[in-house]
Amino acid sequence: MDLRFPSTATLSPLSTRTPQIGKASTGTAGQTSSTGSAGFSGELSNALKSVSAAQNKATQMQQEVQMENPNVSLEDTMIAIQKAQIGFQATLHVRNRMVQAYTDIMNMQV
Repeated sequence: MDLRFPSTATLSPLSTRTPQIGKASTGTAGQTSSTGSAGFSGELSNALKSVSAAQNKATQMQQEVQMENPNVSLEDTMIAIQKAQIGFQATLHVRNRMVQAYTDIMNMQV
């Protein structure tokens, strides 16, 4: 495993560095990503948007079935609901793992 850390001269103080999810961050070369997917925070933001979209689609399909729309089948609605549930459960597992990792790091002795 190759771990490379920037020199201490290029690091800014911790009080001025605040990570923000969903914001484009500057890389080591000072370039900003214009697509908004800047590493882990961008991927996490995209995944959360995807899960939210799946839940919204499942809810909309469920309402259409309840209104007896002949263009929306019950089978497709149930599949969309299951996909939304699986995505939400995966998101919860990722969140729990991240909280556990943060707790483990905070409990480390220096």
